[in-house]
Amino acid sequence: MALRANWKGALRIGEVSCPVALYTAASTADRIAFHTLNRQTGNRVHRVYFDSETDDPVEQTDQVKGYETTPGETVILEPDEIAAAIPESDKIMDVGAFVATSKIDDLFFDKPYYLTPSSPIASEAFALIRDGMAAAGVAAVARTVIFRRMRSLLIRPHELGLIAETLDFDYEVRSPRDAFADIPKIKIDPEMLDLAHHIIKTKSGKFDPSAYDDRYEAALTELVRAKLEGRKMRPIKAPEPTKVSDLMEALRQSAGGGNRKPAKTSSKRAKGSQRKAG
Repeated sequence: MALRANWKGALRIGEVSCPVALYTAASTADRIAFHTLNRQTGNRVHRVYFDSETDDPVEQTDQVKGYETTPGETVILEPDEIAAAIPESDKIMDVGAFVATSKIDDLFFDKPYYLTPSSPIASEAFALIRDGMAAAGVAAVARTVIFRRMRSLLIRPHELGLIAETLDFDYEVRSPRDAFADIPKIKIDPEMLDLAHHIIKTKSGKFDPSAYDDRYEAALTELVRAKLEGRKMRPIKAPEPTKVSDLMEALRQSAGGGNRKPAKTSSKRAKGSQRKAG
């Protein structure tokens, strides 16, 4: 099944313009989808909106957007007013800057898209842009209107094409300082760090997305199958968190046994500490 483009336009870098198409790179279409049913009849139900004061149902034609400015005061926005305020797409993906790929903060990444030439005649210009960015080790920051909203995108080379990642706006990303403010500063014992390093080294590998299954989706699939076959599902118990007092022993067991001797680096650090103490 051929992919359907979400957006078509032109990627513009200065005076260089290349017709491109944007395709969704990640989709949830294959996930299990449930319907909401009436338990008594088994029929599907539909959502109805009610007036919060009168409890009367409100038809869709009578529903309108509103923004509360102060408690009890609301500005009503008509559909044509909203449409007039939203920027129209000029079908131009305009590159404003190039940034080093090593300097990209993926905290702002929102949704990935595949970016391809939209016609055979655009292939040469597309390849020039792709290979030029790859050789320079940079990504492009561009802006365009997608789904009636101005979005910033980070464009980077990927195999024969480009990946365009929509970016969250600065005001949408919460400060990590607020999230990490209550984490205490703890000095970890050198032996524990050596054990942790050993565990990491023995488990080092390459990221293979196919090796990680969607356990939630698999559990729902099995639940549906069990219901059809008249079986009952056994509840899955979550593992107990490791107690702080058992952390060293847990590390030793993970590293290959409770009798594992500390790494040589630990003894060197210990000797160094003794000399300093003396």
